[in-house]
Amino acid sequence: MFQNSTMGSLVPIDGHDPHLGAWDHKAFVPVPLSDEMPDLTPATFLAVSDARAALAALDSTSRQLPNPQLLRLPTLRREAQSTSALEGTYAPLAAVLTADENNAPTAELVEVLNYVRMANIGFDKVARGQTISVSMLSELQGILMRGTPLHSVSGRVRDNQVVIGRRPDADSLGFPAHAARFIPSPPGLQLEANLRDLTDWMQQPHGALIDPVVAAAMSHYQFETLHPFRDGNGRLGRFLIVLHLQLGGVLEEPTLTVSPWFESRRHEYYDVLFGVSADGDWDRFVRFFARGLQAAADQTRRQMVALVGVQAELKEVVRSSNLRADSAHALVDLAVANPSFTVRKVESELNLSYTRANKLVGQLVDLGVLHQVPGDTYDRRFFAPRVLLTLTEDN
Repeated sequence: MFQNSTMGSLVPIDGHDPHLGAWDHKAFVPVPLSDEMPDLTPATFLAVSDARAALAALDSTSRQLPNPQLLRLPTLRREAQSTSALEGTYAPLAAVLTADENNAPTAELVEVLNYVRMANIGFDKVARGQTISVSMLSELQGILMRGTPLHSVSGRVRDNQVVIGRRPDADSLGFPAHAARFIPSPPGLQLEANLRDLTDWMQQPHGALIDPVVAAAMSHYQFETLHPFRDGNGRLGRFLIVLHLQLGGVLEEPTLTVSPWFESRRHEYYDVLFGVSADGDWDRFVRFFARGLQAAADQTRRQMVALVGVQAELKEVVRSSNLRADSAHALVDLAVANPSFTVRKVESELNLSYTRANKLVGQLVDLGVLHQVPGDTYDRRFFAPRVLLTLTEDN
């Protein structure tokens, strides 16, 4: 199936199955990324141009907001839900948006909310000028896997062989390696060196020779093909798309939800990734990737504008009431930025006494601006229904 030897090499691997005995096979090791743009057709260049325009429009809209970071958490939770669903960890979006990040009730929500925590830490590291490195990626992967069965073997480059997917025609009783759709690099020093080459490549300024969208596509392919960790590679790899765009100056505020588009086209997504390794088909992959970024940027911008509209509507409800305190408007801002929250958070964020915070929340509940999350009786959580509706709508 691997027709283009310039993309990488097949290396022998072997092992022993406790039931089936000894096995041997081959794994694919990609070559380092080039410092030049791959050959692309005019149709792909047009798709890349459209993606750049959509990303520029998103960034421009973000810059015009009084507080662009206001919308980071809602969009991150939406991204967390979709990127986890791509890997088979599904939690309803409404449950993700209203969950308590410190006390998730299910294993699925633990994994989804780990993504939010990891992403915030990663974005802050890059914003502070920290370089993308193997140690940074290992740390982020460890955060992503906290509280999961693989937590103890996470936070470092894998030391075992992994296989990806399953061919539909494979023998269901045979060796997993023989049935796999793709087998990434074996563990060891070469894998660590190849991952280090990738992080070094991502730090280099390629703007004069490689369009930033194409560079993000290339680094995404390389990371997913190396598959350097035991688990979480898909989620971490899609997070790195946005991080790479932020690093390259394409996005100032990383409010971009890339995974919903890829999730709805997951089979094609896996096909075009495999096509680069097997056939050297950069063109099809970059075109698919660029169209995904364009759609993601357009959708995120529409949602950003919609949330700003909801914020204005809710403040108008407050203005039309008997409430006159500036803290009521500040609570509206908090409800837009935090899909769900407690009275304690209001107390902390708005610098109010608990009694005043509790009374203010109650007043906005009476106005219909806020509702209590059903089922939360001890540590009550609240949300703005209009915000939740906007975040769960397919724009």
